[in-house]
Amino acid sequence: MFGSKKPNNPRPLNDSGRSLISETFSLEGTLRTSGAIDIAGLIKGPVYTNDLIIKETGSIVGPIETDKIEIYGHLEGKIVAKKIVIGNTAVVKGDILFSESLKTEEGADITGYIKKTESTSLEAAQNEFRLDSIEAKENKEKDKDKSKKSRPKIVASN
Repeated sequence: MFGSKKPNNPRPLNDSGRSLISETFSLEGTLRTSGAIDIAGLIKGPVYTNDLIIKETGSIVGPIETDKIEIYGHLEGKIVAKKIVIGNTAVVKGDILFSESLKTEEGADITGYIKKTESTSLEAAQNEFRLDSIEAKENKEKDKDKSKKSRPKIVASN
């Protein structure tokens, strides 16, 4: 009756299905999976996955690294992905780096920089925007110095 023995070998994981974080679920910490995941709840922290959908009720506060992402909810953080779809109900606050394709639907609310890059990881893309902003600042200062030099001087006034 109680003597049946189960094998000690763990079952192999199956990544073929989609996982769901429901509306009532909240997670604070790192979410890492090799499968596909749908977010309808709240995630506070970095997310690393192969395929991600943020539903209309879903919210992520933290950076995301994925191959494919569809956003219909709220996201606050940097995105690094190969393919990105930003739906008409999406609110995105953060920089977007993509390597293959980006599609935005009319009505999407995006606040941040968008850049096509060869980098497919957060670590490799970490300084992408910082370097550009430093170069842009230096160019503005050079232009400002040039404009000061080219202004005519007032010799006399009445």
